[in-house]
Amino acid sequence: MRDVDVRFYISILWRRLPYILAITISALAVSVLVARILPPVYRASAKILVEAPQIPADLARSTVPTNAVDQFQIIRQQITTREYLLALADKLDLYGNKLSGEKRSGDEELSSEDIVEDMRSRITFEQLETLSANTGASIFDVSFAAGEPVLAAKTVNELVAMILRSNQRQRTDRAGDTLRFFDREVARLGSDLNRLEADLLKFKSENKDTLPESLDFRRRQQISQQERLILLEREEAALRSRRSSLMDAYATGALSVDSGPVTPEQQMLQDLNRALAEQLAIFSEKSPNIIALRARIASLQRGLPSSQAMDTSGSKKALSGLDLQLSDVDQRLVVISQEKASITQNIADLTRSIVATPASETALNSLERNRLNVQTQYNAAIARRAEALIGEQIELRSDGGRLSLLEPASPPQSPVGPNRRRIVGIGGAAGIGLSLALVALLEILNRTVRRPSELAQLLQYQPLATIPHIATPAELRAAGRKRRVARGIAAALVAAGIPGTLATIHYYYSPIELVFENFISN
Repeated sequence: MRDVDVRFYISILWRRLPYILAITISALAVSVLVARILPPVYRASAKILVEAPQIPADLARSTVPTNAVDQFQIIRQQITTREYLLALADKLDLYGNKLSGEKRSGDEELSSEDIVEDMRSRITFEQLETLSANTGASIFDVSFAAGEPVLAAKTVNELVAMILRSNQRQRTDRAGDTLRFFDREVARLGSDLNRLEADLLKFKSENKDTLPESLDFRRRQQISQQERLILLEREEAALRSRRSSLMDAYATGALSVDSGPVTPEQQMLQDLNRALAEQLAIFSEKSPNIIALRARIASLQRGLPSSQAMDTSGSKKALSGLDLQLSDVDQRLVVISQEKASITQNIADLTRSIVATPASETALNSLERNRLNVQTQYNAAIARRAEALIGEQIELRSDGGRLSLLEPASPPQSPVGPNRRRIVGIGGAAGIGLSLALVALLEILNRTVRRPSELAQLLQYQPLATIPHIATPAELRAAGRKRRVARGIAAALVAAGIPGTLATIHYYYSPIELVFENFISN
């Protein structure tokens, strides 16, 4: 600080004071003129209340999953799109011959890009506060800037109406789309279910003999048929044995003539004849057993009362009784043979059906599984459709999350811009800065040696003494004339600029506001 020559710099400022005053006053006058020319900008705003659902979600849930705040943000992006903004500008005739309050030169047409950018710059969305963290209700502020207060309020109200209509339309459309989707799903699943049930019924009709639910019955029936077949085979064997016995008895002559009941002697004779036939199959005619049996048979035949009276008619009668018995046996054998064939065929059919049952069961399970899956989906779709119907009613009644107008926009009483005080202040500061910059530039370009320090710096040596410039009377008179002319010009500028500046300040601001603002800024 010791090397700073304050008096020298003050002398420079004093000498260049006319330039400083002229530039500062000119810049101040220009800033005042600009502040006066700029048209006022009015900003109108409206408040929108974002409400939570009116019906608790655990009682009835809306089909629109987006909450109201997110829905507002979505609508905000939609209404600031090119299409919406151009439609709004055309509807309200915002750009007849104006753009942001400035008149366009001639009949110059605005491009759509310019209109969209300007509209976006004018529209402001701001979330003011959240009323309750539990309910999620919030307040949003929508504002618009225009050159006329009525136009600003009208535009804001139109924006708010667009937001409310868009929110209601989107929520009802989404709820309606959800309901229509589930209606189509119910119809489609119902058709699929009917088709699967028809396929299942057709399969059961075509494979009724191999269905798994009748497997136990068919197995029991197979066992019963097998048991019946065994009994028939036994009966058949007994009948064939009986027929053989009858033939043997007839061959040996032991068959009774009449068909009535036999006496004990006749029964014994038949037994002996049967024993003789059996022994003949083992022994020869000369065997003692055969000889003894023939002797006893002869003795019994001689003792029978009618043995001497048996004639040809009796033989015919015996033969007739044999034929009857053999006929009965043969008929029964035929019946048994037919029944055995039928039972065998039934057993084969039952065996085939039992063998085919696993494949039928697999196909049946697949059909039933598909039907069950479709039935489950159908039931779920029915339940979802009921929920969608309730959700649509909620949205139609605006009982879901909704947007409502809390405070409409009204024409503002005072403009919000431009900030004329700031423009004037910036102009004055710019004038001072420019004047100081000009003074500094002039001093930098001036290479005249005016101080001893400059002389020492030029000579690279410290002089013993310096003699200041001694002006002649003519130089003094010329310098006096120059100073008087400069002072006169500065006085004229000050005399013309200061009253105008004061008048402008008084026109735009009250002295109390200016003093208060300066106090706050300091």
